[in-house]
Amino acid sequence: MSATSNEFVRDDQAPSEFSASSESDSGQSYFRNSLEVLAIRPPSVEAGKLGDAFLRHYGLRGTIEVLSSEVEHTAEVVVPAGDHFILKTSPEPAALDSFRFQAAAMSALSNSTGFVVPQIRKTLDGTLTFEERGMCGYLQRKLEGKPLHQAAVSQDLLYRTGQALASLDSALGSLDLPGMHRPVLWNIQCWPQLRELEEYVVLSPVADLVRSAIHEYADSIAHRLHDVSWQVTHNDPSPYNMLATDHGIAFIDFGDGGWGPRIQDLAIAASHFVRDPGFALGGAEYLIAGYSSVLPLSRREAQLLVALVRARQSALVLINYWRSHLFPADAAYIMKNVARAEHGLSILAPLTTADAETAVLRAMNSAVR
Repeated sequence: MSATSNEFVRDDQAPSEFSASSESDSGQSYFRNSLEVLAIRPPSVEAGKLGDAFLRHYGLRGTIEVLSSEVEHTAEVVVPAGDHFILKTSPEPAALDSFRFQAAAMSALSNSTGFVVPQIRKTLDGTLTFEERGMCGYLQRKLEGKPLHQAAVSQDLLYRTGQALASLDSALGSLDLPGMHRPVLWNIQCWPQLRELEEYVVLSPVADLVRSAIHEYADSIAHRLHDVSWQVTHNDPSPYNMLATDHGIAFIDFGDGGWGPRIQDLAIAASHFVRDPGFALGGAEYLIAGYSSVLPLSRREAQLLVALVRARQSALVLINYWRSHLFPADAAYIMKNVARAEHGLSILAPLTTADAETAVLRAMNSAVR
């Protein structure tokens, strides 16, 4: 199914945007509901029950291995024929909106070009997701490739990753998906309220940068996002969710996806690759160049990009410190990206607003089109 000929293509009347800076009752309600989702420990599901559901809804038997996950229950299933699948399930009724979004997104993107996504395996009833008493979920084929957090990150790889991300955003831009407005703490609508989580961050010079970045976003950036394009986004293109495969860069785990500024995906991806203090943007210039070679940034997007990168790094630190406080036994897994975000913040901190825009424009101008 192509991204331009499926049942989820948006009507002429686009869904209304979230207010990125809203302190209204609706904004607070969205934030509280989003907090509740991530305050729940991932449910434990017995392998036997997973196997029964796998057989009941897909007509298959297989060997099941439970994988690490933060919210959903994720398992790898290997069937006798040798095929590998990822089975995502949850006993929480609220998870169904997320599963519908994820499965619909990957199904709609399956025939797109310029990037790779997992293939959705439909149920015996021909649906993208399944529901039964006490469980809901969906099934996708496992992609073979090397996650970028395990890869040798070269300038060429970053450039190709930027191109693939822009191709993904281009394909997502026409989609109207179920559950795209569901509560997600990682959604940009929640960022101003994340200031409430500052008490969980360990006091340090980096903690000051975290506070500064999230306050800058709330006070000076959020209201300016009305001037940029909004659409469905992946919302978590981290090195753990991007793979180098034989067929190009692949994107997995659409669980945080939803409605937001298109530039948000580039800001999130770039936030993970600000690593080298020898570059103004820590080396993320090559990712930005690749992205803009496919989807050139508007002047407003170029002006806001670095502030969004810093705000995302700050959001990652705040949310994960809070969650590690809730679940200390899982802290190592929860905090896996925090040191990278803190390092990136320290690299970007010296940039003035003008310097930041100049660095982004320079990266854009280096793009090969």
